[in-house]
Amino acid sequence: MRTGEPLPSMGDVLAALATGLWHWDTDTGLVTVDAEAARLLGLPAAPTTLTEAQTRARFHPVDWNEITGVVRLAVAEGTLAEVRIRIMDGDGNILRVVRSRSKPSFDPERHTYELIGTLQEVTEPTPGTAAGRSAVTGDWRRSREAFLLDAGRALAEARSTAEVLRVAGGLSMPGFSPDGLVVFGVEGDRLTIIGQHGHTPADMGPFSNMPLATDYPAAEVVRTGRAVYLSSPEDYRDRYPATWPLARHFGRRSWAFLPLTAGGRTMGAWMAAFTYPVAFTPDERAVLTTVARMLAQALSRAGAAESARELTEGLQRSMLPSLGPEIPGMRVAARYIPTGGGLQVGGDWYDMIPLPSGRFAMVIGDVQGHDVRAAGLMGQLRIALRAYASEGHRPDAVLSRASRFLHGLTHAAGEEALADLRFATCLYVEADPTGRLEIARAGHPDPLIRMADGTVMARPTAGGLPLGLDPDADYPTTRFTLEPGETLMLCTDGLIETGGHDMDSGWRRLRAILEDHTGDLESLADSLVQGVHGPSSHHTTGPLADRREDDIALLLLCRPGEGCGRGDTVAVRPAVRRTLLSVAQDEPERIAEARQHLRGLLHDWASAEQVDSAVLLVSEMVTNVLVHTDADALLLAEVMGEGPGRRLRVEVFDTGDDLPHKRRPGELASSGRGLMLIGLLADGWGVDPRGEGKSIWFELYEPGGSGADASEEVA
Repeated sequence: MRTGEPLPSMGDVLAALATGLWHWDTDTGLVTVDAEAARLLGLPAAPTTLTEAQTRARFHPVDWNEITGVVRLAVAEGTLAEVRIRIMDGDGNILRVVRSRSKPSFDPERHTYELIGTLQEVTEPTPGTAAGRSAVTGDWRRSREAFLLDAGRALAEARSTAEVLRVAGGLSMPGFSPDGLVVFGVEGDRLTIIGQHGHTPADMGPFSNMPLATDYPAAEVVRTGRAVYLSSPEDYRDRYPATWPLARHFGRRSWAFLPLTAGGRTMGAWMAAFTYPVAFTPDERAVLTTVARMLAQALSRAGAAESARELTEGLQRSMLPSLGPEIPGMRVAARYIPTGGGLQVGGDWYDMIPLPSGRFAMVIGDVQGHDVRAAGLMGQLRIALRAYASEGHRPDAVLSRASRFLHGLTHAAGEEALADLRFATCLYVEADPTGRLEIARAGHPDPLIRMADGTVMARPTAGGLPLGLDPDADYPTTRFTLEPGETLMLCTDGLIETGGHDMDSGWRRLRAILEDHTGDLESLADSLVQGVHGPSSHHTTGPLADRREDDIALLLLCRPGEGCGRGDTVAVRPAVRRTLLSVAQDEPERIAEARQHLRGLLHDWASAEQVDSAVLLVSEMVTNVLVHTDADALLLAEVMGEGPGRRLRVEVFDTGDDLPHKRRPGELASSGRGLMLIGLLADGWGVDPRGEGKSIWFELYEPGGSGADASEEVA
């Protein structure tokens, strides 16, 4: 070109350099290319306009997605968008690789992008070579995609802030891996350090609680929401002279500070520092930006989960009491285990209440549901029960008032609450140091008794409807005595039914744990929880397919003696198994409970026929008291001895003065056969007058022992 001649046109220059022009407007969805760009795209060498779909068909699918990401990144950072694109033919083969460089812009009103740039053919290096491992080419591209997938999966699985930071510290980015990471948070107008990797805690002192107005890259990122890339120490020193002395002694050569943005809010900044120079090409920036976005989302999820967990655990702790000082003459242990999934707060609770009479009350209950509403109702109901008990009301009156209270809460809270009515089950026990218990039950599972010799049996108790269903419900009281060495277990249905169990199979699982345990009360409580939630629970699954979880509340009360409260392993079990049960005149339905109770006492008796005989005789004896007297019946059953040859003695007491007599009933008589049955089925029997009333008793001798010896003992 001679001096003074006009410069060639831009089109001629670009054609000479084999460089094409393209224009993409996402508002119209059209892509305009000149002749050279059309040729590079595999089209006739003439200017043309394409739709986005036609253009996308010429690009490799992965590269099209990469273009959209790079364009957004370049707009956010105010930089050029550079990307390599594989051009495909109609058969899916790669024609050539072109490089696109453009300056995209964004219209905030229309939410559209406009891109004007160049296309130029480049040579794709051979995979595996040094050039092939450089940025935006071959193996690096594939490694980057695999890295982002793995990093996204690992960060998504992190459940706590510590786990997120551990994953971030272990990230090995393809082609460039930082050796120093810091995650900054924001509290008020200051930077905080959430976590770091590659530094000692002492090094982080000057950067902690740094004002956001400080001339420091992380502070600028939080203020502006835009990333800062520093490719060299000189770049750092020139842009941030005030804080360069703080960073100089770390010996790093390049730094990237990226915003951590979640939900449209910049929650902090992430610093990645390198000991070698990094150019921060568009592809490298795209990787860092993607990791920063995933890291922000993971930290946001983990923070929300930790806050919810801390809130629910604190709420539950505030609602559950401490057991306080030791009760004279008794030992108590308690456990509360929240469910493993969802909100770790629910409606299960326990309580121990000192009473004005000098006795104490133990309460365990479960409000229907497993949500915040259940927890709120539980807290209110627990306070109400404590107030009624502290006023000195009897167990039946306490539950009656509590039922009326809960009914009022759930039925007087508007139409929304009526669509979500709740009830609660509850077991209320009054006890004194002598072991006398009075129990009122509202739809709750019966308690278990672990006797001094290790025998475990359910203790049938009278009960009423769950609390809150009927404001005028009655709750009868059951009275019995906890003998020395015996343990009373109260629990919610979570301990019974968790792991696919129903009430029947769940009781059997708990019975096995209770009977096999030989330690103190605290270790027994731990064993019961471990049997449901520990490794052994996976070998004792129930018959149901649904292995659901539920809250667990557990209370253990024992009266010290052989088998309980000794604080060490019980080596020798006592040789007497004893139980006491009362049947009132107005409770004839409890005769069935008496039969069931005796079967539980004789669960390991050698002769099933003798068990049936004993149950029949108990039914006859208790029925006779209720029919022929105006008194209540008191049933006392004892199993004495060990191994084969044990002796069963059953006595039924009443306050009537008339002694029973044998009769000879006719074939059509409806009564009069009680003593005949006792004489036929029992090994020994009798009627003994008492100071007030009488008792009728019978004995059975287990096969395998000496009946003569047993008879001599009776004599």
